[in-house]
Amino acid sequence: MKALIVEDKKRIRTALIHILDTLDNEIIILGECESVKEAVIVANACKPDLIFLDINLTDGTGFDFLDETEHLSFKVIFITAYEEYALQALKIGAVDYLLKPVDTEELKKALQKINNLSVQTQKQQIKNVKKVLNNDNGTLILSLHDSFQIINLKDLMYCESDNGYTTFYINDGKKHVASKSIKEFEEQLIQNSFTRPHRSFIVNLKFIEKYDKSGTIHLKNGRKIPVSTRKKDNFITRLFTWNNR
Repeated sequence: MKALIVEDKKRIRTALIHILDTLDNEIIILGECESVKEAVIVANACKPDLIFLDINLTDGTGFDFLDETEHLSFKVIFITAYEEYALQALKIGAVDYLLKPVDTEELKKALQKINNLSVQTQKQQIKNVKKVLNNDNGTLILSLHDSFQIINLKDLMYCESDNGYTTFYINDGKKHVASKSIKEFEEQLIQNSFTRPHRSFIVNLKFIEKYDKSGTIHLKNGRKIPVSTRKKDNFITRLFTWNNR
């Protein structure tokens, strides 16, 4: 099986190659890439059977790479980290992944599973993962202490950051606390009807009742959210753009 390693950290690539060398398998490493652009070129040229694919690369994501190589036929084992929200989506999609740093036994299990999986079956699994990440179903999945909490974005009023934790306030009065910084959720939420007017808050635009020019957002439930001076112009632009859709 011809394999390509797409990972932007050299130490991870080196460790993975070392472990693969110690295993009794027939994997041939075609090359190593650290960016989406480089990986697309190499994959098109070498036609690998297997890709060890990092999720966050220097110029994009592993999913950007998959979009650009959809015409090729290969299997994928993702390389990811605990703190990445994408890990939740990978679990839901039942897609094989390795946590950093790579563990020998976990690598063995992933290779065994991938051998019994068709390329087409895995492509469908990855599509399911992308749906979760892109919020195609209008939900946000939080990894809590003992469960995965699914939140409907239309019901999420705002998020508040506090010492590395993020509290999610729901329209029905419930709240959920995730042990991740608010920045971990920003990109996922901003693609929808949310804005970040302050370093400590992300707000759902549909729940804004009014904005005081002095720099305060009034939500429909009476909560007041500050708008930082640095983010004021961007917030106002976002507010008017969203309301004039």
